[in-house]
Amino acid sequence: MNPNTAHNPVFLVFPPEITIPDVQPTDLTAPTFESKSAFPKLLATKMKILGAMQILFGVMNFSFGVIFIFTLENPYPRFPFIFISGYPFWSSVLFINSGAFLVALERKPTGTLVKMSRIMNFLSALGATAGIILIAFGLILDQHYFCGYVQAVSQCQGIATLFIGILIMLMAFSIIELFISLSFSIMRRHFYCYDCD
Repeated sequence: MNPNTAHNPVFLVFPPEITIPDVQPTDLTAPTFESKSAFPKLLATKMKILGAMQILFGVMNFSFGVIFIFTLENPYPRFPFIFISGYPFWSSVLFINSGAFLVALERKPTGTLVKMSRIMNFLSALGATAGIILIAFGLILDQHYFCGYVQAVSQCQGIATLFIGILIMLMAFSIIELFISLSFSIMRRHFYCYDCD
């Protein structure tokens, strides 16, 4: 371009069908839309939270079962009763599955998933009930499990306290899991799905 030439302004020409509307002040309110969820918002949130709690309890039960694997040491002739029953392992499978079904049901509710979630929560409630009975029996049976084979009282007290503490935690997890599972397996009104396929 030659610097001596004058610059011509460029005009933008619109075709006749496109017009620029007059700008008028608008009201800045957004339209509200109905929720696409098949469950009410509070129930969906509760399902997600309680499902995550069930998964967490399942992982914790499995972790306590792994701790019990290491209790077969020289002065102790057998595993604790609760480990022999396998409760920490099969309960963790039930709890994790029922929690996963609740979380999946909150995300994509279908009629089949509602039925499967109710069945899994019912099985989880049965498992938690059996676990409460097994843990109570284990507390009675293994009351002197560690102290019966150790001569040093100081070592016995620490190990027995740890063992009883783990059993009490398993009992607490089982009781809470029983209430969560019962609330979603027995009460039909929780699973009244508005939009299920």
